[in-house]
Amino acid sequence: MDENTKISAEFITAANVIKTAILKSQARAVQMVNHEQLSLYYGIGRYVSEHSRNGFWGTGAISHISRILKAELPGLKGFSEENIKLMRRFYEAWKDIEINSVVQTTELQLSDTEPNTIRQLHLTNDDEFPITAFLNISFTHHIAIIRYAKTYEERKYYVQMAYQNRLKSDDLESMVKSNVYQNRESLPNNFFKTIPDKALAMKTLQMFKDSYILDYINVEDIDVSDPMDIDEKVIESKIVMNIKNFILTFGKSFTYKGHQVHYDKFGHDHWIDLLFFNRELKALVVVELKKGQFKPSYLGQLAAYLRILDDDEKLPSENLNSKYF
Repeated sequence: MDENTKISAEFITAANVIKTAILKSQARAVQMVNHEQLSLYYGIGRYVSEHSRNGFWGTGAISHISRILKAELPGLKGFSEENIKLMRRFYEAWKDIEINSVVQTTELQLSDTEPNTIRQLHLTNDDEFPITAFLNISFTHHIAIIRYAKTYEERKYYVQMAYQNRLKSDDLESMVKSNVYQNRESLPNNFFKTIPDKALAMKTLQMFKDSYILDYINVEDIDVSDPMDIDEKVIESKIVMNIKNFILTFGKSFTYKGHQVHYDKFGHDHWIDLLFFNRELKALVVVELKKGQFKPSYLGQLAAYLRILDDDEKLPSENLNSKYF
């Protein structure tokens, strides 16, 4: 081995060491954010449950509160009516973990004596409860579990399984629907392969590529495994800053309607990157901004946007809406 090859190999080793440290640090950081987010969602869920289930609030209260939040905090994501109801469901599914619990932290708890405050999660002292796993899976994972797992013990099993194997939320949902818990005795010993330590941080980051946590920390994408994925909002901001010239590249028949146009449908928040109306087409036009190679999932995202617009916005005299990348 010549000297240049030796030096090159040393540099590669050094880069890998630094890369591993970066990924581990990012994984710890996102886990800390996730702890805080789950604690907040649990506390909001408790507050909403106590006020809505006991008849203190009337019909439509949660929807009204969601609208006020969006007006008070422009650009706020993740607190639609449906999402607030999911927070209530999250609390109601796990409220028993706090019964007779004496383990509390100042970071996760506000005084019970203060009126109109959100008392966040009290950590359980139940040795049999997988609290580490509970705090280290995303809200989307939790929603998949409480939607399809019927019993308390079943939910605990899936929480531990998701964390131990760093399952993506879609994979977890499929397993819950397939009744893995009921058939766990018949699973082969190698059904879940041991994750090499080198890949653990990467899988943890992948696990937290979650719309709820991304909205919570207000970033667009943390998929470190795909270098082609960058912050699309940077692209969008540059386009919007010179929106007149951008429209003219399509033709003068286009009228700009807005960017990051929000719709709350199908149980989720949807944000259309750019929305136009074309007089010649007599249709709304959705422009979705992406960088990198085409992914089939983009079509599903656009299909959802078009369905929303056709259902909620299209006039009888207008044509079906169009899409662009």
